[in-house]
Amino acid sequence: MPSPLRHSIIFFTLSCLFLGTLKNDLSYWETGSSFLNILCLFLILTIGISHGALDHLKGYKLLDQYKISNNVIFYIGYLLIGLTFIFLWLVVPSLTLLLFLIVAIYHFGKEDLIYIEKPNFFKFLLLGSPIILAPLSFHFNETLNIFEMLYIENQSFIRTLYFFEEKNIFTILLIIFLVIGWYYSGNENVTQFSLEKAGIIILNFTCHPLIAFTIYFCFLHSVRHSFKLANELNEKDFKKGFREFLNKALPLTLVTAILFIVCLIFLTNYYVLNEAIYKVIFIGLASLTFPHILLEYLIEKNEK
Repeated sequence: MPSPLRHSIIFFTLSCLFLGTLKNDLSYWETGSSFLNILCLFLILTIGISHGALDHLKGYKLLDQYKISNNVIFYIGYLLIGLTFIFLWLVVPSLTLLLFLIVAIYHFGKEDLIYIEKPNFFKFLLLGSPIILAPLSFHFNETLNIFEMLYIENQSFIRTLYFFEEKNIFTILLIIFLVIGWYYSGNENVTQFSLEKAGIIILNFTCHPLIAFTIYFCFLHSVRHSFKLANELNEKDFKKGFREFLNKALPLTLVTAILFIVCLIFLTNYYVLNEAIYKVIFIGLASLTFPHILLEYLIEKNEK
């Protein structure tokens, strides 16, 4: 399995390539053009969601632990949880968005920072928070625009965001959490932590929030999780394990991608393409995140 440090170096180098565009035309990466949005969607539907495409195998394992033989129950439960979350987003979007951001911060902290010693819920929240705080710090208006396209219309919620932005609270929190994360990373892993967080800062400083999120989600979060799964499939030969991972992940990745595209086509009947893409990406990912995290939690709980 490739070392996490090597992966961090590659991710940091990739981020610096975007920083290099400052010498040319920074506005190109800030616009969120239709071409770039489609490219982001493609990357998320291939590299991004594939890291959760073995959830059905984990689901079968969980059903065995509960002595349930009908595997269809997993698919029904997984789908119902995802649909329930979409329903909640449409009914109470601001509250659901806030819940999703908290869960996403926890998930990113837990899955990305595998080298942190004595991890706990509080550390995961601290260490995963830069993923959310960075776009709010560097591209507040663009991030708020994305929120509004996701049905966020609660004026109290929006005023609170504006207040935080005017007082630079997002930036202050980002700096504080980065310093705390640097401390928690330990002497042996401080280089890796610094490279990853520097890469995230560079991406969010340089790029539109969707582009920054896509590069992080696909090439740090998803790739790292996929490498971990490949190693679990074959601890002796990573290359064989990775090929096995690709073969097993392909069916569910393909089905999920088709569902996303069908939803996108449906939404384009009511919204412009860019807005439909944002809805499909973020609400769609949210609907996948909750059953994914719940599955991981139940498996870990039953293995203790």
